[in-house]
Amino acid sequence: METKPKAKSTKPKTAKEAAPKAVSKPKSAPKTDSNLFAVIATGGKQYAVKVGDLVKIEKIIGEYKEGDALKFDDILLVDNGGSETTIGTPFIKGASVSATLKKIARYKTIDVIKYKQKSRYFKKNGHRQPYFEVQIDSIK
Repeated sequence: METKPKAKSTKPKTAKEAAPKAVSKPKSAPKTDSNLFAVIATGGKQYAVKVGDLVKIEKIIGEYKEGDALKFDDILLVDNGGSETTIGTPFIKGASVSATLKKIARYKTIDVIKYKQKSRYFKKNGHRQPYFEVQIDSIK
């Protein structure tokens, strides 16, 4: 006759073990209008942005350096998080988002391989997509 081992108790032994651990909240951007956000169009893509956000966007053609001020005029939507939402047709006239260019860089290398079996055909190329990292300053 076999005996089964007893299961260990999962109850904590002391009050210190029973207390939940404190979870630290991530630090967020300074609050201005905490629920105000906009949807901008740049580089063939759309981005939902808030004041203080760091956003990686497609490289913009022209001469830019880190620290430059950028202004986005193609605003698709502005929402204050409450009762007021403005939707453009396709863009909102007079609306703009100003940002500061923080970093100009390129993503990690993506390997592109072409291969045909039994024919000794093999090509390998790499690609690094350039991007701008911008910090959103204000939404108007």
